[in-house]
Amino acid sequence: MSKAIREIGLEYNPRELNQYIDRFPETTVMVVGDVILDEYIWGDVSRISPEAPVPVVEVREETKMLGGAANVVRNIASLGGKAILCGITGADRTGREVLQRIRSLGSTTDGILMDPDRVTTIKTRIVAHNQQVVRFDRESRLEIRTEQVKRLLAFVESCCHKVDGVIVSDYGKGVVSGSLMRGLRSILGKRGPVFAVDPKTGNFEYYLGVDVITPNHHEAGAFCGFRITDERTLLKAGRHMLKALECRSVLITQGKDGMTLFEREGEITHIPTVAQKVFDVTGAGDTVISTFCLGLASGMDLKAAAIISNVAAGIVVGEVGTSTVKARELKQKIKEHLTLNIDH
Repeated sequence: MSKAIREIGLEYNPRELNQYIDRFPETTVMVVGDVILDEYIWGDVSRISPEAPVPVVEVREETKMLGGAANVVRNIASLGGKAILCGITGADRTGREVLQRIRSLGSTTDGILMDPDRVTTIKTRIVAHNQQVVRFDRESRLEIRTEQVKRLLAFVESCCHKVDGVIVSDYGKGVVSGSLMRGLRSILGKRGPVFAVDPKTGNFEYYLGVDVITPNHHEAGAFCGFRITDERTLLKAGRHMLKALECRSVLITQGKDGMTLFEREGEITHIPTVAQKVFDVTGAGDTVISTFCLGLASGMDLKAAAIISNVAAGIVVGEVGTSTVKARELKQKIKEHLTLNIDH
């Protein structure tokens, strides 16, 4: 590692980090973005179809989980925080199921609009022997109407005084647009709550001036116009994004290589991965943005929040399916993975 990047050392005491995690129940985060339902069909494969060269999956179980912006809410609730979801579903069976699941988390559904002309996004994954065989999506990617943008922004404005952070969860399904982001910046202002974005390739021009953006290395490379293949291209990408997007910080996630934090003041910090086994990366980005924003909203600095989000991501990728992390589990893993003696 070059002198340009500082790797996280021993300066963070697990006990101090855990004190911030204990504040999560008093921390409220609003999530604005694309609402999705994730469906899993679990089974076994023992033969190939005689009709075509494809596996025959013998179904054992079917499960459904909140996805997209709704999964960010689920992550926040699992960590003990309070979450408010703002987005759109179709006026269909899937949309009603999403609302029911949000309510079961103890969150309000007042910020969710139901559009009879829209289908609620549902992603169906066929999984056999812990391997995804195929995925099929039912969705609408049309940009939402101007009147709907205004209604979402009116809801944000009515709640912004009681939230500590705002996350934009962009899955490219039509909710996040230039007009929505301009409206959010106007409402939140420079001294408002923490403003974080989990981006989508192709929409980066919308994200100007936010506090935090958390692209993976593929998304960051796509925005910059080159692939991130080594430390040189990583540094070039992070610095370019800070300047081009005029944001406070960029956290580039790199899978097995951990994540790297770029701060506006020029400091660059690398956080090595803590994942021991990687079974499924589905939802890992939701875990990173939710934990990172919760940490910042509870008073952590950028590096501390990046550390706990890295630990949380390391937990969820070790599970198959869209999973979440509980606060007690996160605290235990922090204690295990930080090398600093807790009594130091």
